[in-house]
Amino acid sequence: MQPIHTLHDFFVRTGAEVRAYHLGRRVEPCTLDILADFEIGQLPWPNPWQGQARVGLVFRLGDVSDPLIWFLSLPLDEQGQLVPASRDAFLQRLLETLGRSVQQVGRSQPGESIDNLMKDNPLAFTPSLHFQAMLHARASHDMGKPASPYLEPVEAYLSGQQPLAWQALGLQGLADYAVRLDEEASQVLAERLPALPGEVLTSLCYCLEHVDVPATLALAIRHRGEGAAAEGELESFCACVRAVSGAAMAGEWFDTLLDDPNACGPDLLAAMAGRGWRHLEHTERLPRFLNRLAETPQADFAAMARDLALIPRLRLPVLMVLREAAPGSAIGQRLAGLGH
Repeated sequence: MQPIHTLHDFFVRTGAEVRAYHLGRRVEPCTLDILADFEIGQLPWPNPWQGQARVGLVFRLGDVSDPLIWFLSLPLDEQGQLVPASRDAFLQRLLETLGRSVQQVGRSQPGESIDNLMKDNPLAFTPSLHFQAMLHARASHDMGKPASPYLEPVEAYLSGQQPLAWQALGLQGLADYAVRLDEEASQVLAERLPALPGEVLTSLCYCLEHVDVPATLALAIRHRGEGAAAEGELESFCACVRAVSGAAMAGEWFDTLLDDPNACGPDLLAAMAGRGWRHLEHTERLPRFLNRLAETPQADFAAMARDLALIPRLRLPVLMVLREAAPGSAIGQRLAGLGH
């Protein structure tokens, strides 16, 4: 019988029903093929976050009725590849807990013992509440399960059908709404958006940043974000930038913002890099972004540039911009400062 070397091996060999999700930059599905290739060193992690591959694993094992969820943060090397030692140690503990053979695993009731493994697991992490809500919403949707009971009042409120006290809206309902957002609902929301209280807008945006919002809604969010910027409401402004990061028009908005030195504070730059990184895969936009980053004293240039360089599709472009920076440029001066 073949030994179990990877998490992917474990799930395949035990016959578990499993779904994997990225939990670094956005909550979005991760194919098991990507997880398998990453674990055996054939693939760098596609969506790294702060030097880690953050993944949510939703699975059923044996006769357990409710799915178990693991939040794992796997360390990456400078090339974005898995550093396997901690994963290997976790697997060893897992197999020791459940028994050394696949047959033993199959006959046991493993849910409780597996759950206990996460209590003192150095790979375990606790995602933010928005990430947890979005994972539950997406996993329920993907498994064909109904949304939470919190969805209905959110739909009633955001469609304008029922004037609820917005404070009663649940975060899980907003997450379910974002995952199930269709073209018709997005049109209604776009019309309703100017009247939403700032607190509702911000919480909603933190959910919408994990989906690809349609163009009409993205434009309405941009207008609301520009209004927030004019009023000095930094959190709402950055939340709007993050919320449109999955829309095609975000690149154009990024260009406008990068043209304005007064707009480009550390929070905005972090929003662009954290949620809108796909729009930085652009021959002109990436150098302009890195230059603005270098010009912003409060921004951690080294950490953010390193984080972007771990993204496989951005690695070479980022390194080229840094290598070609003139010594007297903002980037060149930042790089020189790192050497001291």
